[in-house]
Amino acid sequence: MSAPRIIVTRKLPDAVEARLKRHFTVALNPHDKLFTREKMIAAMQNADGMLVAVGDPLDAEIMQAAGKRRVQILANFGVGTNHIDLEAAEEHGIHITNTPDVLTDATADIALTLMLNVTRRTWMHETRLRRGEWGGFSLIDGLGTSLQGKTLGIIGMGRIGTAVALRAYYGFGMKVVYFNRSKIEVQRIPGAQRMDTIEDLIETSDIISLHCPGGEANRGLFSANRIALMKPTAYLINTARGDIVDEPALVSALLAGKIAGAGLDVFAKEPRVPNALRELENVCLLPHIGSATVETRIAMGMAATANLVAHFAGKPLPNKV
Repeated sequence: MSAPRIIVTRKLPDAVEARLKRHFTVALNPHDKLFTREKMIAAMQNADGMLVAVGDPLDAEIMQAAGKRRVQILANFGVGTNHIDLEAAEEHGIHITNTPDVLTDATADIALTLMLNVTRRTWMHETRLRRGEWGGFSLIDGLGTSLQGKTLGIIGMGRIGTAVALRAYYGFGMKVVYFNRSKIEVQRIPGAQRMDTIEDLIETSDIISLHCPGGEANRGLFSANRIALMKPTAYLINTARGDIVDEPALVSALLAGKIAGAGLDVFAKEPRVPNALRELENVCLLPHIGSATVETRIAMGMAATANLVAHFAGKPLPNKV
């Protein structure tokens, strides 16, 4: 009996591809070229399972167009599954898995990186230095803002949100407030306060960090009205999903100086980034690299592979969505 056929939509770390080959007949993507919709439909018709990632369109139309689907499982390389129509997948009997836990620390580190970069304006200073625009040490030029003693508001106090809060409290002495749809109490952060509403959190916070899932339920969650509630000295950090934020409203607030700045690792229409954001000096922009360490990406790939191995061995899926 031949091994199940797995189609991989993105280039993976070598160690992950080697493990896949040990278990399956694998079609890899060595040039990391994004699948077209037509290629995605063909893959669903010709693979027993697929290893997919953010940026792969897997909506109801694709699943319907695939007709006689051969695919049994979509193993997502990542935690967020807002690029997959979960209801359509369930309707067609396709299992969905993800890779939680393994990217928590890497993403939390990037959130803190963005906070430090935008509040201390480090990216701006480095850019000026590289351009030869640095005129020497100054006591007053380009001063930043300290994180010490500031209030950090976390929206989405899950694994990553909690990891960010721990770093902020123990590393920088920040006060932590948070909003979570499920009423949880945080024990490891002294004085952490759960806010009743997102609005209460926004009005209280000096820095707001988003860690809630993307997708329809949270699309536009950080709306124009909520952005308008931010302090003029406050900063917004987003390492979750771009569609959580009303991006045009955020751009308008930044351009008008109604908030102090933003640090963004995700965008509404990736890989497109509004020109206005790229031109602002009070915004730090990163190209969706929250989990981009060698160690994390290998761990994510191994977790996705483990989900595939379990499925075709008839065992419970380690990380079923």
